Amino acid sequence: MGSPQQQQQKESCEIVPSLWGGGSNRIAATNVEIEITPSTDIISNDVKQFDHDKDPNHQKPGWRKFLSHVGPGFLISLAYLDPGNLETDLQAGANHGYQLIWVVLIGMIFALIIQSLAANLGVSTGKHLSELCKAEYPKYVKYCLWLLAEIAVIAADIPEVIGTAFALNILFHIPVWTGVLITGLSTLLLLGLQRYGVRKLEMLIAVLVFVMAACFFGEMSYVKPPADEVLKGMFIPKLKGQGATGDAIALLGALIMPHNLFLHSALVLSRKIPTSVRGINDACRYYLIESGFALLIAFLINLSVVSVSGTVCKANNISPENADRCNDINLNSASFLLKNVLGRSSSTVYAIALLASGQSSTITGTYAGQFIMEGFLDLKMKKWIRNLMTRCIAITPSLIVSIIGGSSGAGRLIIIASMILSFELPFALIPLLKFSSSTTKMGPHKNSIYIIVISWILGLGIVGINIYYLSTSFIHWLINNNLPKVANVFVGILVFPIMAIYILVVIYLTFRKDIAVTFVQPIKNDPVSQNKMENGLSCLDGSANLDQIPYREDLADIPLPE
Repeated sequence: MGSPQQQQQKESCEIVPSLWGGGSNRIAATNVEIEITPSTDIISNDVKQFDHDKDPNHQKPGWRKFLSHVGPGFLISLAYLDPGNLETDLQAGANHGYQLIWVVLIGMIFALIIQSLAANLGVSTGKHLSELCKAEYPKYVKYCLWLLAEIAVIAADIPEVIGTAFALNILFHIPVWTGVLITGLSTLLLLGLQRYGVRKLEMLIAVLVFVMAACFFGEMSYVKPPADEVLKGMFIPKLKGQGATGDAIALLGALIMPHNLFLHSALVLSRKIPTSVRGINDACRYYLIESGFALLIAFLINLSVVSVSGTVCKANNISPENADRCNDINLNSASFLLKNVLGRSSSTVYAIALLASGQSSTITGTYAGQFIMEGFLDLKMKKWIRNLMTRCIAITPSLIVSIIGGSSGAGRLIIIASMILSFELPFALIPLLKFSSSTTKMGPHKNSIYIIVISWILGLGIVGINIYYLSTSFIHWLINNNLPKVANVFVGILVFPIMAIYILVVIYLTFRKDIAVTFVQPIKNDPVSQNKMENGLSCLDGSANLDQIPYREDLADIPLPE
């Protein structure tokens, strides 16, 4: 009880025991501080349980809490290790040696910031990016974004499927189109691990990531690139030589993939996160650390690929035949290059790493397709049906091209896929930047002004780089192709308006004001007071101090007094 002066100044509520048990429900207004009757067993037991939970001896250690959040980061890191990225790494190393490693480093830092925004969005809102897009945008915009997201999944899957098929061709001399079919089937079988929990699937992906790391680190230790040159390339920015700017843009454009943003915001929901401010903040911190560790491994693998390619192709004693391969290196020719220079075992190690990269990336691509379809369309169907649908949609272009065009056609399809992904990126990145900076979506967990400025600068910079890459690539193709001039004119008339519409849509997504309010206030330190407030039972002057009483869902339906 407070002092007499405090009793005169405060007016609060007394909860009568009959409120919690049988009899009539009522609240009595008095001039004394709030009392909880000791005979109320429900409250007293819960206070004890709350104190028990607060006891550090009964809480998990920090390292165990962190380990419970490990997993999503390794799945999203595969987007930075897929065969498309490996091909751009091979080309950068073959053309410029170690000069562009700094681009990979900056790209990974960008990726960590962007991916952490996706993870925070899922943790803070309890919804993933596609669900929030469905809630926010009008119907026609929602369906357009869904269609573009599905195209992004297909485009991301093309290099993954073809890379796996190349690996099977190198190891077992299987035709590429047969390898595409095997990849689709094996992906469905491996996704069956979901039946035993998502942690089993995450463990498989982590194993495959470490297999890649072991293979490429083994290659790098064999060729022994000069450490001083590698460090210079990592920390001293240079863009010397013909095509260096274009290769740097290709490296950045290949890093951040649209479907990965949808995927990361959904994967974090697989963990049981406390609905308190502290629980959300802790989860965001753990996911940031875990993503940082996974992306560090991804960076080291990309570093090793660039270093191996640069060391082999920039060697003084390279033969004319191998020099020609370096001038037009791709996923398939790299195996023959390594075989000629380092021996058959090196080619086999490379194929194993490529197989791990492609197979694990196809799993995450199909997984992303599930969440995109569920979030935008709210389809209620069995997981194996969704997996089958997304897998069939994704491998169809690769299968058709590999049957018609063989290995060379499949290789050209990878280049087209990377351009499509560059085109698609703003339609996932801009909603992510807007939602993570919005009070209506994130509440008090929205980005600080510093993070907002940094993330928007990075995001718009990446979008600008991709638009530049697309426009310059198209203009270069338009100038250097063998089509008649009339055909070039018609292509220009068709494409340039599309590019104008594309820029207008990007502007619309950037400046459109958020309307839908999806943030739900989490339970803070005074859960019962908040619970009572929601039911109209709290005292207006806030004199009741119930910080030590836990939230009770079964008390949330207490009827209001008449």
